[in-house]
Amino acid sequence: MPDVNDKTVHWRNKPEERKAGEVLHKVYDALKEKGYSPIDQIVGYLLSGDPTYITSHQGARNLIRRLERDELLEELVRSYLEGQERG
Repeated sequence: MPDVNDKTVHWRNKPEERKAGEVLHKVYDALKEKGYSPIDQIVGYLLSGDPTYITSHQGARNLIRRLERDELLEELVRSYLEGQERG
């Protein structure tokens, strides 16, 4: 009898996930404007789920909280890997 864990689970893109890159750019810009290290702050948020890592400047905190962290991570991985293919 085959083990059900032997099957690959397919992750389907939702329309909201396409907005993740846009959200990350806006949050990055808001953090930079306030003098924070955007990469460090975004990583802190992604690892902890604590929204206080993200400034409320320009609505960045509310914006990033509209998406699940897994959606943001998926966009980061996709963007990185697509960038590697081109480079």
